[in-house]
Amino acid sequence: MKKVFAMFAVAGMLFTAACGNKESNEETEIEVIIEDTEEAIEESAEEVEEVVEDSVEVIEEEVEA
Repeated sequence: MKKVFAMFAVAGMLFTAACGNKESNEETEIEVIIEDTEEAIEESAEEVEEVVEDSVEVIEEEVEA
């Protein structure tokens, strides 16, 4: 009976250790994805601002003409 209990204890510890490692890896992947997404959003916002500024300049030139 002691051997069975020991086997379940070891299996439980291995399962817990395996699950713990997966969670930390997933959290790291999520953080990397969030950082990449933030950078992409900032770049897109800058591009949109440039396009809007260019459009405003073109419209102002046409209105003045």
